[in-house]
Amino acid sequence: MRHFWSCILLIFLISCDSDSTNRNPFLQEVGFRFDLNLNLPLYSDLNNIGNPVFVDNNGVGTRGAFVIKSGLDTFFAFEASCPNHAPNNCSTMTIDGQNVTCSCEGYTYSLFTGQQLDRPDDGNRYYDLLFYRATQSGNTITISN
Repeated sequence: MRHFWSCILLIFLISCDSDSTNRNPFLQEVGFRFDLNLNLPLYSDLNNIGNPVFVDNNGVGTRGAFVIKSGLDTFFAFEASCPNHAPNNCSTMTIDGQNVTCSCEGYTYSLFTGQQLDRPDDGNRYYDLLFYRATQSGNTITISN
């Protein structure tokens, strides 16, 4: 009986989870779903690898989303608001080639990885781009969270 209670206690201890993920305190993870039709001229750049598109429709993320085709059948989508401060007048980033730049601090992020390219070495915590799910079905790309 003693071993039984020891096993039960061990199971409880193992099943306890300390959420080790580092959630971004500046951006809320809003739920949405939006379809992009690749036949439309607005999204036709996504037919080629490495051409990003800014989707600024109402209800898409916090400040919109950037979508890029990263491989033959692979798409990435990221939040358009800079992840390193609260959304404000200058936090919506702009496309600069295959990167995006925040006009507030000038931070640059890769649209292929979502990582901040010019992370300061000052000991502070910096966040990478908030990732959204992007799936393809025929000529439609669905971005969602």
